[in-house]
Amino acid sequence: MPDGTIATTLDRLLGGRVVLEQPVAGFRAAIDAVLVAAAVEARPGSRVLDAGCGTGAATLCLARRRPDLALVGLERDPAAAALAVRNVERNARGGVVEVVQGDLLEPPAAVKGSFDAVLTNPPFNAADGRAAAQPSRAAAMVDAVGPAAWLGACLRRLAPGGRLVLIHRADRLPAVLAALEPMAGAIEIVPLWPGPEAASAKRVIVRCRKGARGPAILSRGLVLHDRAGNFSEAAEAILRHGAALDDVLAG
Repeated sequence: MPDGTIATTLDRLLGGRVVLEQPVAGFRAAIDAVLVAAAVEARPGSRVLDAGCGTGAATLCLARRRPDLALVGLERDPAAAALAVRNVERNARGGVVEVVQGDLLEPPAAVKGSFDAVLTNPPFNAADGRAAAQPSRAAAMVDAVGPAAWLGACLRRLAPGGRLVLIHRADRLPAVLAALEPMAGAIEIVPLWPGPEAASAKRVIVRCRKGARGPAILSRGLVLHDRAGNFSEAAEAILRHGAALDDVLAG
């Protein structure tokens, strides 16, 4: 229990390259954060915002792969933001990552400027009226505002031509695309297939550019597991070795 206020654990991502303190109860980072971080590409020196950074999993994975970027993690929940600050210190990324506590929909002054890229692992699940056993987990997973509001707020933080990278549920892709199309183009959809014989993808990575007019592209995607149920070689390259998604897809 590293934190004296709430019960936490120390977990490791990227084969131990990133150490993440996160709560025992509530939302805990999984492979989605690692995958969306792997999908970010930007020029050296670019400013990148992680919208809804939680305890910092995606931000720190990106910082590990690209220490030449200037990263800002924005998190509404004070407890999660405090853990993110500690995780930045624990991983010695203080010169690369800044954590800001605040709401994406009403952004604090520290994130009102323009960014070259925004990544986000937003709340996926539609609100259904059921009581949440763990309020912080519900806040992290339940989409209370809808993709249009969340992704619109992400796009407003981008400079013209800036790139938005997100991961979402495949069954909510129509709502995601509807939210993006008024402000962005050159949309790329990367399906994440559960296995080599999967009939459908459960997750997608979506990348686009603010103000662009290029056509949408459907990638062949990434197969996450082999027939034995283990992570595929391509997935291992990202999840354990910190490879970029573009390098894995090209290979």
